[in-house]
Amino acid sequence: MTQQMTQTQTVNGVDVGRLMENIEAIKSNPVLAKFRFKMNNEWYDGGHTRTTINGYHGVGEDFTRDTSFTLDSDEPPVLLGMDKGPNPVEYLLAAIASCVTTATVYHAAARGIRIDEFESTVDGDIDIQGFLGLNKDVRPGYQEIRINFRIKSDAPQEELDELLAVAPMLSPVFNSVTQGVPVRLNFERKS
Repeated sequence: MTQQMTQTQTVNGVDVGRLMENIEAIKSNPVLAKFRFKMNNEWYDGGHTRTTINGYHGVGEDFTRDTSFTLDSDEPPVLLGMDKGPNPVEYLLAAIASCVTTATVYHAAARGIRIDEFESTVDGDIDIQGFLGLNKDVRPGYQEIRINFRIKSDAPQEELDELLAVAPMLSPVFNSVTQGVPVRLNFERKS
């Protein structure tokens, strides 16, 4: 990839010049790579919760978005919910598919690989005996998640194979799900 290409070209909707500038800035000052994302969640009724997302910390600064994002979560009626939104495990499937897609598209852009289309279908198996505490041998979470990607690109197959071998492993959500991440819980009594 030429220097001029990285300065002026947009590949897959990614400004490659800015991407390369960011990479160089992080190489020079690794503190810039530290991000903290946060959100607030409030329970409404039954399985219905609402998550509000606005601020985050990155590149050494705190940011507030112009508009907050809200995500409603609920359970389907068969699980005693009112179906006011996807359930949390469906959001997890969406998060892993979205993050692997983003990682792939960004890494493709950095390599100069144009992607014309990139789609996925995702499904996963859960046995709710674990959630209900009925069988200690059944985990409450997914037993398996399957993601099927379809990609359209004029890049040589060898380049696509290299990209698709690396990019998913660099997805933060894929890594968090497959490698585990410590989660600290703190409960306080509201007055």
